[in-house]
Amino acid sequence: MSTPETSRFVRVRVDLVLEVEDEDAVIGAARHRIAEDAELAPEERTHAESAVTEDTAEALAFLVDPFVLVSDVPGVELQQASWSSERIEYDPDAPDWDPDEDDVDGEDEDAQGEEVDGTEYRGYSG
Repeated sequence: MSTPETSRFVRVRVDLVLEVEDEDAVIGAARHRIAEDAELAPEERTHAESAVTEDTAEALAFLVDPFVLVSDVPGVELQQASWSSERIEYDPDAPDWDPDEDDVDGEDEDAQGEEVDGTEYRGYSG
């Protein structure tokens, strides 16, 4: 393949289902991270504290950091990241639970970074 046909950019998709066993611990960790984040403006801090206190999924979105996933990978530099969280019904034994069922042609409908179901965060590096 010649250089014009080959892109240096690779999209990596990760779909995680987490079981929250201790909501207070998750919310507490998110609130601690917010308190320690010196880059948050006061109004952003107030909004973030409210969001993570009211919704554990929001707290997880604040805590899960895709930058950490690739920070030790040699030879790559993260160009863009977006992630979201939402509460779901989950039955691992259900025949219809297939994380790739909507990804028939290898393209995901939310590939543009649009909000699908939940809150999306772009570029948080805290």
